Amino acid sequence: TATMMAATGAVKPVYKLMAEQGEKFDPKAYIPTITSYYSTSKGEMLSMPFNSSTSVMYYNKDAFRKAGLDPEKPPVTWPDFFEAAKKLKASGMEGGFTTNWISWIQLENFSAWHNQSFGTRSNGFDGLDTQLVFNTPLTIKHFETMYDLSKSKVFIYGGRENKANPLFTSGQVGLHFESIGGYGNMKANCKFDFGVARLPYYPDVAGAPQNSIIGGASLWVFNGKNAPEYKAIARFFSFVSLPETQAFWHQNTGYLPITKAAYELTKAQGYYKDNPGLEVAINQLLNKAPTENSMGIRFGNFNIIREIEDQTWEDILAGKISVRDGLARMVNDGNQTLRDFE
Repeated sequence: TATMMAATGAVKPVYKLMAEQGEKFDPKAYIPTITSYYSTSKGEMLSMPFNSSTSVMYYNKDAFRKAGLDPEKPPVTWPDFFEAAKKLKASGMEGGFTTNWISWIQLENFSAWHNQSFGTRSNGFDGLDTQLVFNTPLTIKHFETMYDLSKSKVFIYGGRENKANPLFTSGQVGLHFESIGGYGNMKANCKFDFGVARLPYYPDVAGAPQNSIIGGASLWVFNGKNAPEYKAIARFFSFVSLPETQAFWHQNTGYLPITKAAYELTKAQGYYKDNPGLEVAINQLLNKAPTENSMGIRFGNFNIIREIEDQTWEDILAGKISVRDGLARMVNDGNQTLRDFE
């Protein structure tokens, strides 16, 4: 996102496109915690949110029953989560838990959920001269716990991005962190009763939980197109934003509705009664008014930074570097990448 926002002259902002093409467009119709990610400080939308998501906890209700855990009461705090994961492992499962997207879920959302800064300058929203600062005592403690639990296979690493999904859908582990955008995949592939719950939090952190942040992607418009193309793009954006279109997309994929009207339509249709997990994600995103620590993430070359974090996490698991030194390396190498972008 920051890379595209910095591409002045290459991009035609969505708010300008819609005005030029005479399309009905009200930024206030969209869910603020989603659109703020892709807007200027003045609230001008630069791109159109599309497959917006947030991270949640999936859990195997059948495995909970077998382990003597209450399937209707998933763990709320991290200490309770780790105890539940140990019980799942002890019940005969290959492991207790796994996670996708180490950076997005266990670093970025973890920081926002606990209202601690991931980076300076409002996580990059206030300028390119930002620095990563997420190697806090809390994050070090969290990663040390995951590393320690990996030794006994209570935690099993399933790979980068969303490569850990098969560990959960196959029933090898009973707890899993993934995007709510993976809900459709879970419904299609889980042969067991599963639930969706909020991210756990450390209860000794003041103010936690705060709010989670979004993932996914948005649609950007480039300059240099002809008039009919711009008309078609603007019409398409209007179509994508229709309550009926957004409700269909939301209900069939698990991705979040980008407009308030689509959320209200889905609720009125009674969809959340049979699929409460999707509303869990929305309520988590809207849990509290965003702070400078929980508005989102806006760093240039962030894909490179995430690769640094993935590689370092794998080095930690392999015993090549300690958790404390590994997180310091993530921050130091990531900051060099930020300076290169700046």
